[in-house]
Amino acid sequence: MLGLERHRAALTVLAATGVACLAVMLAGAAIGSVAFPFPAIVDAIVHPTASTEVGRILWDLRLARVLLAALVGGALGISGMLLQTMLRNPLVDPYLTGTSAGAACAVAIGIAAGVASPALPLMAFLAALGTAAIVAALARTGAGISTERLILAGVSLSALFGGVVTLVILLAPAQSMTLSILGWLGGSLAGRGWGDLRIASLYALVGTIVAFALAPALNALRLGERRARALGVDVDRMQWAIVGSSALLTAAAVSVSGLVGFVGLIVPHVVRRLVGSDARFALPASALVGAMFVVGADTLARSIVPPVELPLGVLLSMIGVPAFIYLAFRRRPA
Repeated sequence: MLGLERHRAALTVLAATGVACLAVMLAGAAIGSVAFPFPAIVDAIVHPTASTEVGRILWDLRLARVLLAALVGGALGISGMLLQTMLRNPLVDPYLTGTSAGAACAVAIGIAAGVASPALPLMAFLAALGTAAIVAALARTGAGISTERLILAGVSLSALFGGVVTLVILLAPAQSMTLSILGWLGGSLAGRGWGDLRIASLYALVGTIVAFALAPALNALRLGERRARALGVDVDRMQWAIVGSSALLTAAAVSVSGLVGFVGLIVPHVVRRLVGSDARFALPASALVGAMFVVGADTLARSIVPPVELPLGVLLSMIGVPAFIYLAFRRRPA
């Protein structure tokens, strides 16, 4: 009975979180350089073919950006929950696998080489996946994936790619290229549209389906590898699947948003307080809370000092760094 009550409570919180996420997304569509009332936003969504000013701005600009922000936040939130559960470490971030650093390096080189802008997200995605594959290969041992080697490989490759990015910035043939690289490193959804959403959503959907299918294995891994094996879980195979799903989700996010950190670190902590650690509820809650977090931050970034738009990654870092320090030192004795 106690377990049933907990499940009902988690489902109730999950439903409330979904409603809150929808409200934040509507607010993100309504707020901007020109504010629109909620009834006008709802009417424009219900009647997409109506040729009104609100409809044009909403469908051509804001709605795609809001949905992209939700995708980025949801993907990073699920990725963070996957890795923190697998490694049983609450301070793990999806970028630990080096995916963001690999994507940043590819984009920096692409911009300096004069690659067309539409091709940059694809380059970032492929580089992110390739980096994650290298990190997973380096972390492989006879018993599966070593968490210590995974962390060391991710940190080492991130440092290497960071040095390459710095070198590319210094040697960029034009100042405009340098500014473009720095803008991407700062993280932003400016200029993204429906085409980017269609591409990124496909990969994010695959990663999400795999992640949800891994929920029973994640619940077993929470007990430790030995107990998970005793319960019949193929730990080695599940570890590869978790790392692959996390890499796919992170790559889909960074390919359209640039470097947006701390989402995958903070969101799982919030989710565990809301619905607990059961992956069946924690994973969908991570998607919703992550979506709310990034949509809210992106709305703030483009409306706090109009017409100037703050870099999304910088704004999230201002929130994430204090949160990280709190999480890292809260158990420290006074």
